[in-house]
Amino acid sequence: MPVTTDIVASYRRPAQVMRRLLSAGTREDRALAMLMAGCVLAFISQLPRLAREAHLTGEELNPMLGGALFAWLFIAPLMFYLIAALSHLVARLFKGKGDWFGARLALFWAFLAASPLMLLNGLTAGFVGPGAALTLVGFVWFVAFMVIWLVSLKVAETDGPA
Repeated sequence: MPVTTDIVASYRRPAQVMRRLLSAGTREDRALAMLMAGCVLAFISQLPRLAREAHLTGEELNPMLGGALFAWLFIAPLMFYLIAALSHLVARLFKGKGDWFGARLALFWAFLAASPLMLLNGLTAGFVGPGAALTLVGFVWFVAFMVIWLVSLKVAETDGPA
């Protein structure tokens, strides 16, 4: 199934999408591609906000873009791997029977699946700026991400390795 179709389906039936992703077997290349695509989209979502900040403060835009690019493409993936490992260990405390790959896939997929709302959050930050609208969109993004992640993690830790 195309990724865009799976993203839309994740907002209605995240458990079903996660089961389908897990049924493809342990595909570390696919999980890493999901993570990197999510990180690229996160970087893109920052562009309007950074442009707004540069304009309002008079700072140079290019160094700001370079810092964001470095953070999202080099630092964030490492942090996501760490968070996925910690989530698997916590699931083990609650009798989870999944594997490390399932925990990674759940987190990476949730991040990619929530990316349309992350892009909307970036647009809101860039064009509207701080305020109630940005807070609301950020909250909706966070809730969508957490719901998809927790449901996916539950599937990965309940069903066990594929």
